[in-house]
Amino acid sequence: MTTASQQPTPETSPASASDAPDTPDTSVTFINVFEIDAEHLDGFLAHWQERAALMSTKPGFLDSRLHRARSSQTRFQLVNVSHWASEEEYAAAGADPEFQRRTKAASESTQAPVVPNPGLYDVAVEFVGPAASRPAASQG
Repeated sequence: MTTASQQPTPETSPASASDAPDTPDTSVTFINVFEIDAEHLDGFLAHWQERAALMSTKPGFLDSRLHRARSSQTRFQLVNVSHWASEEEYAAAGADPEFQRRTKAASESTQAPVVPNPGLYDVAVEFVGPAASRPAASQG
């Protein structure tokens, strides 16, 4: 059920090139969903963290989160969402020889098949919930 408060506002309307013609957003979102058996996740996670730590030092890296499925029956056990300042900086980071070496070593050392499904994405539609506008709780 949609209420009036859930309708898009100018801040949450579909993104378009005309929204800010003088300041184009060149940032990109990298999403990689992994098909892997749940029992092999822990070993994969250790190698993923090493590669992510390396990538986090690269120019243009903004942030990254690796999401783990709550159910072992979920098709994609891991979903990586990373943000980069530009597609060019993302590509340069991925071309790093050390990153390439670590990625190859991880795929060769895995006893269980891991099927990555990577891609670059742009925001098509964004909604911000009321919780996002609340002040952060004091941590004392």
